[in-house]
Amino acid sequence: MATPFRIETPEAVLHDLRERLRRTRWPGQVQGIGWAQGSPLEAVQAMAAYWLEGYDWRAHEAQLNALPHFRAEVDGQVLHFIHLRSTHAQARPLLLQHGWPGSFYEFVKLLPLLTQPEAHGGTPADAFHVVVPSLPGYTFSPPPAAPGMGTRRIGGLLHRLMQQELGYARYGLQGGDWGAVVTSWMAQEQPQRVLGLHLNMQGVRAKTGGGAPPLDEAEQAYLAGARAKFQEDMAYYAIQGTRPQTLGYGLTDSPAGLLGWLLEKFRAWTDCGGELENALTRDEFLTNLTLYWVTGCIASSTRLYYEHVHSRDDQLPPGARVETPTGFANFPGEIFTPPRRWVERAYNVVRWTDMPRGGHFAAFEQPALLAGDLRAFFAGLPA
Repeated sequence: MATPFRIETPEAVLHDLRERLRRTRWPGQVQGIGWAQGSPLEAVQAMAAYWLEGYDWRAHEAQLNALPHFRAEVDGQVLHFIHLRSTHAQARPLLLQHGWPGSFYEFVKLLPLLTQPEAHGGTPADAFHVVVPSLPGYTFSPPPAAPGMGTRRIGGLLHRLMQQELGYARYGLQGGDWGAVVTSWMAQEQPQRVLGLHLNMQGVRAKTGGGAPPLDEAEQAYLAGARAKFQEDMAYYAIQGTRPQTLGYGLTDSPAGLLGWLLEKFRAWTDCGGELENALTRDEFLTNLTLYWVTGCIASSTRLYYEHVHSRDDQLPPGARVETPTGFANFPGEIFTPPRRWVERAYNVVRWTDMPRGGHFAAFEQPALLAGDLRAFFAGLPA
């Protein structure tokens, strides 16, 4: 049974945060290196100073508590989620799933555009009832008690949340980052329940070789570029996928350490031209960061990488494809931007949109663009 939930951060937690920021032991830095070796000292110190002196968590906490939060226990795992129903009875149910280092907060600006479309350039026919779960081990969804909580298992929990707890027989899915992997498996494993799948990042890939069509030039170039990018920019993936517990001590103990770890990713993965505030405000970045800090979830959030690396659950079985109608929003600032043919190997793509701007955190950065694409995609599908 789903029960209402409120965010109530003890004042002692905020006092401790302020004290830790004041006592930060800062590292040195090679002069003139910029972002080449990670988050620069000057950038982290400036953001930390604002976090300490200018940012008001209580104001943002109150804004978040204006939304309908719930928790439910599903197969022994407690899940936190926002469930915002539209006033329009015919609205389609839609699950939105975040990834790392994001949170449910990524979708807050998107919610009114989907539930009240007539106030935001749409019509009542475009309305959705929206469910935004927190992944297990992220913010207000407690960590799994045992190993094995990978993306496929999470997808099964979310199906049961939608069907058994919330009473939705069929629903749409949208995801990026881990959310793209989770929702892809949801569509693959219970297609009869899924109205349509909308992605802003590819979640699973088809097995190549054997009897599969050979890669064309665009696909070969994409894979070569992805391998090079992985070599230079994805060291965090190797650490979080192999030693998340060791990493967790420093990031759980030091707010400046957590800030530096997440700031580098948000700057690199948003379509910001090198200045994060071109994509997100300081308060938006810090609200997501503070959710990680006050819940102490950074170590448990990174364990999903360990589960993934040790199960490789992003590859479909030989010859398989996600046949659910799929919409793909291709944002230019995404970490990897595959050619359509590569995506179509794994998905039944019925709508492809090359977006004019936006990056990895699509709902966070460009809520209007994402909302418009979601409306158009689901309008073209049978209810």
